[in-house]
Amino acid sequence: MYKLIYMKADYEPWWLFEGWEEHIISIEEFDNEQQFYDALNETLQNFRQTYANEQCKNDRFYAFWSEEECEYCEACDDDSQIYHGIIAMLPNRITS
Repeated sequence: MYKLIYMKADYEPWWLFEGWEEHIISIEEFDNEQQFYDALNETLQNFRQTYANEQCKNDRFYAFWSEEECEYCEACDDDSQIYHGIIAMLPNRITS
C-alpha cells in the first residue's frame, strides 16, 4: 500500500518526533504505484504554488513553509515556524 501523509507541525516531517501522528491532517492510500506518483506530483505542485520555501530529504519527506506562518511556543517563549509536511510512504519500507 502506498500512502501520502500530510502533516502540519512546528518541525520538518523527517524528524518524526514521538507523537508525530497527532499532527496528521490527511492520509491518502493507493494500491497502484502510478496513481501514487501522479498524486504525489500533483500534491507537490500545489504546495509549491502555495508556499515560498521547500526542502526535501531522502526523496520521501517534503517540508513547505512561508516565513509569515508561525505560532507562539510557550516552552520556547518565542515564535515557532509552522511546516506543512508531505511524507511519501512506500510499501515494505519503514517510516524513517
